[in-house]
Amino acid sequence: MSLNGIIGSALSGLQAAQLGMRTASNNVANVNTPGYARTELLQGSRSSAGMGSGVTVEGIRRVSDVYLTGAAMRATSDASAARAVAAALDRLQSQFGATDDAGSLFGRMNQIMVSLGAAAADSADRVSRLSAASDLQGFFDEASRLSAEVRLMRDEADQRLGSGVSRANEILRELDSLNAQAQSLTATASDVTGTLNRQAELMDELSVLMDVRGERQPDGRLFVRTQDGVSLIDNARLTLEYTPAGTGAYGVAYGRITAQVSTSGAIADITPSIRSGELRGLIDLRDQELPSIAGALAEMASGAADALNAAHNDSAAYPAPNTLEGRNTGLLASDVVTGSGFADLAVVTRDGVLVQRVNVGVTASGFTVNGAPAASVGDFVTALNAAFGGTATASFADGRLTLTASDASHGLAALQDAGDPASIGGRGLSHFFGLNDLIDAPRPGFFETGLTAASAHGLAPGGELGFSVMTPEGRRAAQITVPVTGASLQDQINALNSPATGLGQYGQFSLDGEGRLNFQAASGYQNFTIDLTRDSSQRAATGLSFSQLFGLGDAARMTRAESFSVKAAMRSDSTRLAFARLDLEAGSVAGDLVLSQGDSRGGQALFNALTDKRRYAGAGGLVGGMASPVEYAARLAGDVGARAARAERNETAAGAVKQAADAKRSDVEGVNLDEELARMTLYQQAYNAAARLIQASREMTDTLLNMV
Repeated sequence: MSLNGIIGSALSGLQAAQLGMRTASNNVANVNTPGYARTELLQGSRSSAGMGSGVTVEGIRRVSDVYLTGAAMRATSDASAARAVAAALDRLQSQFGATDDAGSLFGRMNQIMVSLGAAAADSADRVSRLSAASDLQGFFDEASRLSAEVRLMRDEADQRLGSGVSRANEILRELDSLNAQAQSLTATASDVTGTLNRQAELMDELSVLMDVRGERQPDGRLFVRTQDGVSLIDNARLTLEYTPAGTGAYGVAYGRITAQVSTSGAIADITPSIRSGELRGLIDLRDQELPSIAGALAEMASGAADALNAAHNDSAAYPAPNTLEGRNTGLLASDVVTGSGFADLAVVTRDGVLVQRVNVGVTASGFTVNGAPAASVGDFVTALNAAFGGTATASFADGRLTLTASDASHGLAALQDAGDPASIGGRGLSHFFGLNDLIDAPRPGFFETGLTAASAHGLAPGGELGFSVMTPEGRRAAQITVPVTGASLQDQINALNSPATGLGQYGQFSLDGEGRLNFQAASGYQNFTIDLTRDSSQRAATGLSFSQLFGLGDAARMTRAESFSVKAAMRSDSTRLAFARLDLEAGSVAGDLVLSQGDSRGGQALFNALTDKRRYAGAGGLVGGMASPVEYAARLAGDVGARAARAERNETAAGAVKQAADAKRSDVEGVNLDEELARMTLYQQAYNAAARLIQASREMTDTLLNMV
């Protein structure tokens, strides 16, 4: 080998050793840098005419494993989704509190039992009555607060979705820019590892938000797709778009995460394609977990209110109140309700002496008053006024039935027939109209209307009901608007059931015997979700919409938890609490004592109302069936706790998988200081060896020159 060949080989060795030491030292310097993967020098032997002529540097390679990287990113997405849900449910569970916490919803339910029991034991004690009324109000205030907390958490999740989408867009823009940089460096055979490390760091951050995977291209670019294949970055970049609703209200049509292709401008809904990551966790929290809890909470509160009202309406205060003002039933004077059984309305003196008694029957074709038929609600009011004979008056306006004793010193009370009690929509006469309700609400707390399909719907023209139909995968299948049409409820139901313009493709609506609107999903669509997103209808002067009257949609059902309160008159005047009961018998006539001071049967009925079983509808994660209000509250506590515990277990499991995946990835990509120091020593020795060759060449050159 010539001296020039020796020097060339030595210089190539020096250069390779310098690059190797630089690579190793860079690895050591970035040992704790997130997203950094170690690099290694690629070198090979150089030969000329079959003889070794030094070292050639083939490049610097970033050490990574595409499969381990993908697994780690998927594990990160799953852990982020689980963490988002677990943190929120843990917070909500703490808001609900423990069953033995006196300030919790369940502790307040127990306190109601104690205070009602004490008041029933001494019905003449005004302090115990006021305490019972206060505890009742505290219970419904707590239910309202918890419902508001759920709405707040839904709004927070929605706002975080907006922030997450904004950050995802920033990451995608930077990745797109890095792609151009990587393409340029690859084309000029320059070191591209710095760009690749930054891409890896951004992909790790993006995988926290959503489940993504990267596909490295030969020209250095990184194509980014969701796990199910939606391309976020390839030759073009998608821009994600999301607008928070600005409210956590129930029944709101929350936005979808859409993507706009930067070149064509086409819009695509990618919400179903986001199957993991923090964004998916927030979507599931907002649309599934929190509404389920809100639904069960509303059913629990409405069940307790309805049970208490049932007992209170079949009891009487002493002295009886001069006026009984009913709830807004949503009924019109022309409506004919159906039912069965009998009840008595009584006008009594302040001392409980019977002044007038009116027997009311309910039939399949309306009412009877003292045996005479009175079909519609308006006819019923007219017949009542005639039957009272001037001792009391009845009126009906804006959906409310009101009874007033003509003499200011007289009062009114109602009593169900013991053998054949009146039933309208499964409730007694006074209970159905809310004449002596203890718990008040501006909107219906139950949805058994007593109406039939032949009843006039009474909806003002121009109103509309808007629906959104979602597939089991979360894709929007249809958006349907059904206008107010026809004259009867059946006409409106037919419009809802129209396969062409309504929801007939997905199922059928119908009224049952109690006037409750039911929906039966069509075959093949059992797992589809139909949401009522808007309702501009109004039933005449009642102010109630079609959905509020029949409990259609989340807004009508879930807001019930925030609507109940003890009537103000009963909180301020403990004598208004119905702790007694009428003593009406078949032979009772005017002049008989039918209401007595000290009677505690009504108070005992209120106490029993919370322990007697009643029917609950399925709501959230709780199935329908028979349960007492106390039992249903316990089931709600168990459901909230189980959800939080399940979310915590999911978070723990996903975190363990992520930790294992990160460890495997680190074994390949991570920097080992001992190995790097060994490489630095090796490169230093190689450098010294190359330097010795140059020194030897110099000595040989000097010797040759001296020989001349």
